[in-house]
Amino acid sequence: MAQDLWHAVGKRKTSIARVWLRPGSGVITVNDMALDKYITRESGVEVVKQPLEITETINKYDINVNVKGGGVIGQAGAIRHGISRVLVTINPEFRPALKKAELLTRDPRMKERKKYGQRGARARYQYSKR
Repeated sequence: MAQDLWHAVGKRKTSIARVWLRPGSGVITVNDMALDKYITRESGVEVVKQPLEITETINKYDINVNVKGGGVIGQAGAIRHGISRVLVTINPEFRPALKKAELLTRDPRMKERKKYGQRGARARYQYSKR
């Protein structure tokens, strides 16, 4: 019974997703809600299902996700990263396909901090000569 449950963590920007996977019929729940109810954008749902489509395991596993932090699209990326990591722990043969699609690499891009003496990270206050 304990071997039928796999776990991994995925991250994207400030979002952290804990993903649990077990054999089932393909139901994906995010924070105790259906995937379509939690992520309303179609592009976000496609992002989440991408590793399952690449490995052709779309209806083989039930996925339960607990995600927090960031925005909706950042959370979708974190879920995708977590699902990819779980699939590799289940079957190491999935690794080359997921690696080629760049789904196992944690995206390092983050928001740049605001600097003092400026309006934002790179935007300056308007310069006036007089």
